Amino acid sequence: MPTAREIESALYALAPRALAAEWDNVGLLVGDGDREVRRVLVALDVTEAVAEEAGRIGAGLIVAHHPVIFHPAKSVTDRDPAGRLLLRLIRSETAAVCMHTNLDAARGGVNDALAAALGLEHAAPAAEGGIERIGTLPEAMALPDFLARVKAALHPNGLRYVDGGRPVRKVAVGGGACGDFLWEAAALGCDAFVTADLKYNHFLDAQALGLTAVDAGHFPTEDVVCPALVKYLGERFPGLTIQKSSSHREAIQYDV
Repeated sequence: MPTAREIESALYALAPRALAAEWDNVGLLVGDGDREVRRVLVALDVTEAVAEEAGRIGAGLIVAHHPVIFHPAKSVTDRDPAGRLLLRLIRSETAAVCMHTNLDAARGGVNDALAAALGLEHAAPAAEGGIERIGTLPEAMALPDFLARVKAALHPNGLRYVDGGRPVRKVAVGGGACGDFLWEAAALGCDAFVTADLKYNHFLDAQALGLTAVDAGHFPTEDVVCPALVKYLGERFPGLTIQKSSSHREAIQYDV
């Protein structure tokens, strides 16, 4: 059986460390790298529920997108949620490997998975070294039809959007918080931009630029990479049991 460090190395082959932002924290963040792993749980985040699920199914490793340790820790105690989570992982001997901005940028990573989920053709990086992707729909769509397509592909609990005032065919995507890319998306001739965590000024600017901006949520626009990770690791380690978390879901609810 592979070790946690060998699985980390395989993930770096997909999403090299060099692609990570300077401020990021990626790789094996918790656990014994030399410990053999028989079962892997893949999730967008390492939460208490995900840690409990890993223990319940006997997963010795959690592979996640968002770093379980992001800011420098001054203490690890049971007095706060972050400390309790780390203590739980350590006590249960569950390792955690996290691939964040490097997976955003990687070919076959978050944004390629998002473009594929939306059915974009000829999707490619918007800029050298950038994380966003631009592709085209098979044919131009009216906005209601495009929004229905986003909902069917990503299963968000709701959408926030502004109408750019034209049919949608050329589409930019940026999983997670990529709102500041909208000006470039408009400059590159995109009809729509699908991302998350948009601010009020983003919507106003998009409207003024004639760009349809769709905020489909952080979780829905990034969780699409988890099945891709399950498939990738399964191909690299045929004898390993790998599954996507069933407990981790969108946390944000909408009263509609």
